[in-house]
Amino acid sequence: MLFSITLLGQDLEKHQWKNRVLLIYGDDRNNADFLKQMKILSKDKEGLLERKLRIYQFAKNGFTTGFNKVWFSPNSLYKNNVNNDDGFKVILIGLDGGIKLAQNSILSTEKLFAIIDGMPMRKRELNKKN
Repeated sequence: MLFSITLLGQDLEKHQWKNRVLLIYGDDRNNADFLKQMKILSKDKEGLLERKLRIYQFAKNGFTTGFNKVWFSPNSLYKNNVNNDDGFKVILIGLDGGIKLAQNSILSTEKLFAIIDGMPMRKRELNKKN
């Protein structure tokens, strides 16, 4: 399943071939799963950075990037990618712009990092590093 970078607009397009992207959607900024997911991710910012992972948080009433507390007005990213029945959703996008994972449950950093570390481009990054 390919992820349409143009669907997400220019803001995410800039990440293709440079960063992996994690989209986190909640029906509300105070959604329990949404808050728990962000708390889990915030505990390993170094691991996220090492894997070139950028985070976008979305709720019906706005969006923000990374772990920012400043929220911006809602946009089409939420409307185009979240089913109204989804209270919570996590989508991992690879360097190539393809969806690598989409789920409606909290994602552990262990699972997230295992998925990323198993990707061919990540393996090449690790080989160059060593």
